[in-house]
Amino acid sequence: MNKLTYKSTGVNIAKANIFLKRIKPLIKKTLSKQASQIGGFGALFKFDKDKFKQPILVSSTDGVGTKLKIAQELNKHDTVGIDLVAMNVNDILCCGAKPLFFLDYIACGKLNTNVLTNVVSGIAKGCVDAGCSLIGGETAQMPGMYEKDEYDLAGFVVGVVEKSKLIDGSKIRNGDCLIGIESSGLHSNGFSLVRKVFSKIEIKKYAKELLKPTRIYVKPIINLFQTTNHEPRTTIKGIAHITGGAYYEKIPRIIPKGLSIKIYKGSWQIPKIFKIIQKKGNIDEQEMFRTFNMGLGMVLIVDTKDANFIKNKLSSFGLKSWVIGKVIKGNKKVEIL
Repeated sequence: MNKLTYKSTGVNIAKANIFLKRIKPLIKKTLSKQASQIGGFGALFKFDKDKFKQPILVSSTDGVGTKLKIAQELNKHDTVGIDLVAMNVNDILCCGAKPLFFLDYIACGKLNTNVLTNVVSGIAKGCVDAGCSLIGGETAQMPGMYEKDEYDLAGFVVGVVEKSKLIDGSKIRNGDCLIGIESSGLHSNGFSLVRKVFSKIEIKKYAKELLKPTRIYVKPIINLFQTTNHEPRTTIKGIAHITGGAYYEKIPRIIPKGLSIKIYKGSWQIPKIFKIIQKKGNIDEQEMFRTFNMGLGMVLIVDTKDANFIKNKLSSFGLKSWVIGKVIKGNKKVEIL
């Protein structure tokens, strides 16, 4: 009888070491001076607290959801890592936080070094775009839990914001306006519904659109916080990342009691892919606005007098934006007209 080994169960430690060697150059590109080199039992990050009077650390954890199924069906793996970073850094950005460092978790049925190197290359690109260091992670080989060609992703980010600059929605007032910032497409939400609507042939047909990576908004929005002496002072009172639950779930999180939101859906152009999904699936309009971002990845709430200035600054980063609605008196409801 042959002796049982860990490798015989489907876990290949030698291949994991080869994979780590391949991704180290990708990770190195993301590391700031504050970050440690990878490989230790714990990832280190030297926090420069002298730059802050009252620093508040802000964290988030998230995944990519069933968009991974489409990436795996189409054998295209170089963009989902960007999605992973974006889903996390865009969330902490809603508090005004700048990302500091990121960690990833990859679980797979069988370690395919080519596939997972493509995944990590996307994670590294996302970290560079977000200005944060990829300081650690875990790759778990889990045969029996996942099929051999399956993998799952999770990410974790930590950022920082000065306490006096924390964005929590408390300054939002009746009469403020909403600025919607364009998305790059579906981002990373609603894909369980997309996979119900489209056949495998249609998924291949719309592959380029479906696998567009989630837009990372860190640099343009951080730039809005850094108004110079030659520019009018602006205050962003609230930020909502339009993900799962979309308009009806995400925007009310930042609205104080006694206020509601009116959104005018004709105020921006909804990308064609959403209309195709709605028609093909015979989906109610309210369900569309509850499930998908409908062309807007971030919503800012600002003083009306600052709207044009903010739109112009966003335009300098190549981002389209629109005034899409206003704050009114009410009971934390969102009405889409």
